[in-house]
Amino acid sequence: MGLSPSPPPPYDRRLVGWLSLGQLITWGSVFYTFALLMEPVERELGLSRAQSSLAFSLALLAEGVMAWPVGRWIDRGHERAVMTGGSLLIAAGLLLNSVAHTAAGFYAAWLLLGAALAATLYTPAFAVVTRRFPNDFRRAIITLTFLGGLASTVFIPFDAWLIAQLGWRHALWVLAAVHLLLCAPLHARILRHAPKRSIAVPTAGAAAARRPVGHYLRSAPFLLIGVFTVLLMAVTAALPPHMVSLLRGAGLSESWAIAVPAAIGIVQVFGRALLYFFEHHFDLHLANRLIPCLIPIGLATLLAGAGHPAAALAFVLFYGMGNGMLTIVKGTAIAQYVNREHVATLNGALGLPSAIARAIAPLMLGLLWTPTGGYTAGLWILLAASLVAVLALLAAQRRRVK
Repeated sequence: MGLSPSPPPPYDRRLVGWLSLGQLITWGSVFYTFALLMEPVERELGLSRAQSSLAFSLALLAEGVMAWPVGRWIDRGHERAVMTGGSLLIAAGLLLNSVAHTAAGFYAAWLLLGAALAATLYTPAFAVVTRRFPNDFRRAIITLTFLGGLASTVFIPFDAWLIAQLGWRHALWVLAAVHLLLCAPLHARILRHAPKRSIAVPTAGAAAARRPVGHYLRSAPFLLIGVFTVLLMAVTAALPPHMVSLLRGAGLSESWAIAVPAAIGIVQVFGRALLYFFEHHFDLHLANRLIPCLIPIGLATLLAGAGHPAAALAFVLFYGMGNGMLTIVKGTAIAQYVNREHVATLNGALGLPSAIARAIAPLMLGLLWTPTGGYTAGLWILLAASLVAVLALLAAQRRRVK
């Protein structure tokens, strides 16, 4: 029957809590720090906005390229080495950035940081808890996203203060020290005794877990989840850089157009909290179908509102809650509908196409903007893409591997 020789270990709240702290620090000190570095780096290195932005695109590309090998290493039981090494690489990348005096040095630092993020952000952390806690991985993933969702709220003001007090180069020294002295030892300690294989849940179909990863890469559920993930990654990546301009065009005043997007992080965490406390009261597969619908509902509301401020506010509410909970759906879909044994590898296979979608989507939305029509044409395309993504997930659920 393919039963595991011993029952899965109990859910370890302490491990998940410490892993969540690592997510808060990594998201905040790297991902959200870039926006604060752009202007001082541009002034000192003589870069244009396009040249400085290229560094972040290179980081996203490096993260996508490394997602596959990182996933393979985690599935082989090397999660401790992966996440500890990733934290050390982040420290090295931040230090390299702090001594960059040319565009080439700046780009090299962010290529290294992008590769390190592939080993430290949500995807590897989700794989770790999925492999260790097969009966509770969804709750663990929701918990991980609580602190991760607050990273911008905590670190943007902290990073801004550091840069104001120390200058951007010395501020990066402080952030590098945090990863070297806190995150790396933290991952090294809490991720000991990693299972060499995912801990099996006793089911009639458990024998299927021993199939090679190639079997699942060619399966219809995996390909459909790939469509779902890549399309919604594109949609949710396209909107943030244009959010303020979009809301201005939708009729919000200047103060609201700036304040409302700033609150999206809190709305995202609120949505995750609702999911955490109430998901046991309804079918999780129904929740997985409904949550992604919040994104097209928000877009449709904005389009139907025709510039009315109330429609813009409703859009931000739907989008914020949907985007917050969507992280959990994307993080659990492979394990729920394809396979848990190879969950890190399978998610890693989606890394590069997702990174390309995230890099291209904001540019495409900008190209579709016109002085007369604003973002209308782009929003219709995003609406269509999000609807296709929802249908793809629905089809994956129906054809999930037994």
